[in-house]
Amino acid sequence: MSEKTLKFFQQAPSSAQVADEPSTCTEAEPFALRVLDDSMEPEFRRGCIIIIDPTGRATDGSYVLVEGAKDVLFRQLKKTHDSWQLQPLNTLYAATDDVAADLSNVMGVIVQRAGARRSYHKHYD
Repeated sequence: MSEKTLKFFQQAPSSAQVADEPSTCTEAEPFALRVLDDSMEPEFRRGCIIIIDPTGRATDGSYVLVEGAKDVLFRQLKKTHDSWQLQPLNTLYAATDDVAADLSNVMGVIVQRAGARRSYHKHYD
């Protein structure tokens, strides 16, 4: 399956802004997106809302929003030897290796998911 572009509720900060300290409070504010495909199922179902913290620290296993060459990807960050890999949770999608070694293209870290029912809400560290 091909990668799909995410549509934003709000304009996200650029990766250059995330790599450096935010210059304004607005750039450091968390923002919300709706998941539009099934690449991160079963953890993040299509239609759920994710909250992204642009100042969050991306580590091995974090769910991140990454600015790619053509679009923005929502994936799990995995450390493999000396490089980083973006891993979808759905096995129908392929992993990508287009993450900079210094993680400068990470736009933010997913800190929460929400859905129609309170039982679906979850926080991530």
